[in-house]
Amino acid sequence: METNHMDCRASIGVFDSGVGGLTVAREIMRNLPKEHIVYFGDTARVPYGSKSKVTIVRYARQIIHFLRTQDVKAIVIACNTASALALDEVEKELDIPIIGVIRPGARVAVSATRNRRIGVIGTESTINSHMYQKLIYEEDPAITVYEKACPLFCPLVEEGWLKDSVTKEVARRYLDELLEKDIDSLILGCTHYPLLRSLIREIVGEKITLVNPAYETAKELGELLKREGLENPDEPADPPATEPYRFFVSDMAEKFGHFANSILPYDIETIQKINIEEY
Repeated sequence: METNHMDCRASIGVFDSGVGGLTVAREIMRNLPKEHIVYFGDTARVPYGSKSKVTIVRYARQIIHFLRTQDVKAIVIACNTASALALDEVEKELDIPIIGVIRPGARVAVSATRNRRIGVIGTESTINSHMYQKLIYEEDPAITVYEKACPLFCPLVEEGWLKDSVTKEVARRYLDELLEKDIDSLILGCTHYPLLRSLIREIVGEKITLVNPAYETAKELGELLKREGLENPDEPADPPATEPYRFFVSDMAEKFGHFANSILPYDIETIQKINIEEY
């Protein structure tokens, strides 16, 4: 792929159904500090986890269209549901690299498991797509995958109840079933779930490896940029000349900002609301 300096300095487009993908943005900020980010959270149409493939593909196309207007050099689908249902479709239509969060998570789980019994938790759409199962079997058909939809996790995270006794009770109900299967690795198959990591760790104990696809995706993005010659050569300026991280939402900018500032390593000043249906 031909690249020029302009391309390398362009931003990474990152999108999600709402705030969950901020866990991916956070890992990109930590692990690829030279890179700039344009983040879009589809807060008007969240949640994606209960919607159909046709709908999710339409949403993804609109968001990618918007991100292209921001001159991005690569796109990360920071949403397991959209990665599961839309990545294959939209990848064919793009001339810039695009990655999802599922393949990196699946790959790491395969290398982490010792007893070849892996658990996956996610939204209903992600679990019903069996995408983690499919990718894990491609890597190692001898692995058994146990999947469990946890639809109440996203609203609890968005409510900010990360350590609440209610959340703990819900998590215990969801996870007990998987623990009976003697899994030794558990994929946090929704970008909201790393925010429940310490609570999940308490329930599953120390012996189970928790796989955070957000971290693995940032690592894979770094390798992709290097391979394609798209790494930003500039050292991060202090203070930055331009805003290195820009945030857009389809609704509820204030609520989004409040949540983002509670989990990101730095405070967001401005969040722009756009009408995504126009794209």
